Amino acid sequence: MALTDDTKQIIQQAYRDVLAGKDIKARYGQRLMIAEIARYMGAITSDDGQRTSAPSACVVEAGTGTGKTLAYLISAIPVAKALGKTLVISTATVALQDQIVNKDLPDLHKHSKMDFNWTLAKGRGRYLCMSRLEARLHDEGNGDSDTMPLFLMDEPGKQEPGTRAFFEDMLASYGARKWDGDRDHWPDQIPDDIWRQVTTDHRQCTNRHCSYFDSCAFFDARKDLDDADIIVANHDLVLADLALGGGAILPEPENALFVFDEAHHLPEKALNHFAASVPLNSTRQWLKQLSQALGKMQPYFSPGTTAAKSIDKISTASRDLDLTLADIYAEAEQNTGWEFNEERRSAQWRYPEGELPEALAELAESSRIATAALVRQLGAMVDELQTAFDERKESEIDRDTAEAWYPVIGSFHSRSEDQFRLWTAWCDNGKTSGPPPARWAIRQRWEHAEDITFYSSPVLADNLLYTRLWSRAFGAVLTSATLTALGRFDRLKSRAGLPDESRFVVVPSSFRYQEMATVEVPALKVMPTDDGFTEALVERLPDLWAGEKATLVLFTSRRQMKQVHERLSPEYPGLITTQDDMAKGEVLRRHCARVDEGEPSVLFGVASFAEGIDLPGHYLSHVVITRLPFSVPDDPIEASLAEWVTLRGGNPFMEITVPDASIKLVQAVGRLLRKESDTGRVTILDRRIIARRYGQLLLDALPPFRRIIEP
Repeated sequence: MALTDDTKQIIQQAYRDVLAGKDIKARYGQRLMIAEIARYMGAITSDDGQRTSAPSACVVEAGTGTGKTLAYLISAIPVAKALGKTLVISTATVALQDQIVNKDLPDLHKHSKMDFNWTLAKGRGRYLCMSRLEARLHDEGNGDSDTMPLFLMDEPGKQEPGTRAFFEDMLASYGARKWDGDRDHWPDQIPDDIWRQVTTDHRQCTNRHCSYFDSCAFFDARKDLDDADIIVANHDLVLADLALGGGAILPEPENALFVFDEAHHLPEKALNHFAASVPLNSTRQWLKQLSQALGKMQPYFSPGTTAAKSIDKISTASRDLDLTLADIYAEAEQNTGWEFNEERRSAQWRYPEGELPEALAELAESSRIATAALVRQLGAMVDELQTAFDERKESEIDRDTAEAWYPVIGSFHSRSEDQFRLWTAWCDNGKTSGPPPARWAIRQRWEHAEDITFYSSPVLADNLLYTRLWSRAFGAVLTSATLTALGRFDRLKSRAGLPDESRFVVVPSSFRYQEMATVEVPALKVMPTDDGFTEALVERLPDLWAGEKATLVLFTSRRQMKQVHERLSPEYPGLITTQDDMAKGEVLRRHCARVDEGEPSVLFGVASFAEGIDLPGHYLSHVVITRLPFSVPDDPIEASLAEWVTLRGGNPFMEITVPDASIKLVQAVGRLLRKESDTGRVTILDRRIIARRYGQLLLDALPPFRRIIEP
């Protein structure tokens, strides 16, 4: 029992100190949240540091304006310290991670008398690898390279990402300590394909054997992890650690108290993390690259050595896999009912109930066996190269050769393991109590090539999260502004696999919704499902933003957003900015600058703007929702879940589609009021919210704004 009188006193005094230091008033919802989390954590029983009480979580829905970050920090830090556990705070976005590390924690440390330290944890792929950067510059200097991958020569002197000058600038900035090697701290956005050339993963990293180990950005950032009271991570990193068994990157779950902020993202992130895919033709191209790399490696190893024999075995396994992939491509191409979408030049095929046709299932098993052989042989080569780093062992390979080729073979090994995951998932026919996995294929056509990609994903993350996280964690808190769907926690509980002993609470908001805002449903003759809806939007929107200084119009379809923009922008030059016009930060900066200059501004956005933007005060006074945010019917994971619900005699529309739409609608409406002094209105142009039976459920799940509904 960690919630002793002393711990309670520390929490209460810290809260008083922060309120006084920042000259702010206590909020009822915030106090309630502090008490709930402290009580939950304090009730966990343990013996010799190991939890003895049943697995459980504390789930707190806390709306905008609650001050939930301060609430969970003030309640969890003293309890975690009393228990001798590390507090792991996990967010869904890098932006919130940085805010907690650079603003919220320093703020709390300054104003409270609590003694604690903290550090930031990000994945290896967010950091510069000096060895890769050096190899990149070396490749360019030679115009050729002995190692893979091969790079094209750039025009010298251009400072654009990917040019030699760009990488030299990167090297100089890191060497002069002007940059810490964190991708998110580089002054400009670095495209993914450029960044991949100068970062690494655990398979390619030689760790302490690397000549740059003492100046490594990743390991430098990791030095504080073991001694930190608080580690600020993100959902992807937590899931990556769990996939490695837990305790590989972060503390073992048994020794951690977790707080998941933006927790509504966790089930979806878990699905993405445990999904797998294999592009067939791209993999065959990749096998050619492997063959070229092996050809270049051959001269470095004496004939008859273990390494030389390994190269022969990898070549054989690679050829076997290539032949199998050619067969499976031909089968999928010829015997699948592809229907091409001309606009996207792609076609999707989902296998109902995850069942593969017999011929395809047999070929998938052949691919699994062939890929397993390749994984095994590449793994043996990785082990062989590693012996060169160990001075205590005899090795047939010299250290320089190992340093040059270890990252290359490690990369191939890593990718082959990813492919093995797909084939294993495709061949797994074990029956479970839950829905079968979603399995689907996408065929794409380009100018001079085409490919078929196979996919597999769990449909629900409940078992994954329960077995890897909730059953092992000492304790866990989940919080967000949107955890309930239609006023209930059932959706989150089932999708996240939360333990039966969990506690659920909705913290009341400090906002006076009825006084602050209205929700309006104007008279509109057409429904979103009618042909004339886009035309109706073009006619109606100018009336809605007339007289407003700052309006956000949210669409569910990017195509419709573009059509409306094309029709209206000539009549209103400079007024409308869409989220596709430039980077998100720049879109918001221009919008705010316009409003500050006294000019009206209208933002057009889709799903990411319905959740991820913060425009307080006069920067947003009107949110227009063009259409209820029902999910796209062709999403294969959602379709598989709906199929499973139907087979069980359920109604997927009411059990899945409507609750999902409710959460998205609440998030969209949540853009309007960010502070207690904000005011404004929400306009919903989709009359289904009052014309259909489910509409009342969606309307009632919204904050209690004053309603203005035209007949």
